[in-house]
Amino acid sequence: MRKAFIQLHIAVFLAGFTGILGKLITLNEGALVWYRLFLTSVSMWILFYFTKKLKTVSWKDRFRLSGIGALSAFHWVGFYGAINYSNVSVALVCFSSVGFFTALVEPVVTKSRIKPVQLILGLMVMAGIYLIFHFDPGYKTGIILGIISAFLIAVAITLLKDFVVKYNPETALTWQLSGGLIVLSALLPFYLHFFPAGDIIPDLKDWAWLFVLAWLCSVIAFQFSTYALQKLSAFTVNLTFNMEPVYGILLAFLVYHENKLLSKWFYIGFAMIMTALALHGWLIWYQQKRSSANPNA
Repeated sequence: MRKAFIQLHIAVFLAGFTGILGKLITLNEGALVWYRLFLTSVSMWILFYFTKKLKTVSWKDRFRLSGIGALSAFHWVGFYGAINYSNVSVALVCFSSVGFFTALVEPVVTKSRIKPVQLILGLMVMAGIYLIFHFDPGYKTGIILGIISAFLIAVAITLLKDFVVKYNPETALTWQLSGGLIVLSALLPFYLHFFPAGDIIPDLKDWAWLFVLAWLCSVIAFQFSTYALQKLSAFTVNLTFNMEPVYGILLAFLVYHENKLLSKWFYIGFAMIMTALALHGWLIWYQQKRSSANPNA
């Protein structure tokens, strides 16, 4: 259990490191995401093929997973675009709105009722982002891109759930990212036409960081989180992943000293967001405790 908990926190820490790497890599966000998808997809095909974790996927599901992969690719483009137009801290705060969008999207997909409490907590997150948006107008473009990015990944996560159960996480994620790579490859020339980049060929330094991003922050982080999920409850895993923006922001403070660039409204908004996440975690814990006490309820 202790080993699984350590693995989970390593996975979350590595996921939080993606923002730092996005700023270290000098490529245009579209090219950056393409290289990340390429390296991650190839690595997963090799790793999961030889470990015999890949299941046979129907052609219909391959197209569906490719569509989800496209949403994930666009999410990453938006996320790294948010970093370029603002900074790592602001982009990660916007990422915190994933829970709000999931509370809206999931009932539509699953045809269930919207849970009022989740909606209220999600609105708290959005209110925190609004404070930053309103009082720090210099981050306007970055915040808009960050919110769009959060919405896209909320849709992707919601749609991916059934495929993870139907096949397994390794198969679903490998086909998802491969589909995203194919879609982005087709659209990248148009993207670079409208958003030209000085250079789309990584130098040696960029290659090094891209491999770190693909292997440590994607493949290894995924493996650690999957292993942890086998030993820990889904609640523990989900609650711990809420710490991803916190880890990322602390790293941005440490590496780029972004704390010196942010106004008090950033911290007020961020405090509101963390309060909402903490209340959401407590609510899930309380509901699980009641369910355990009354199994027939």
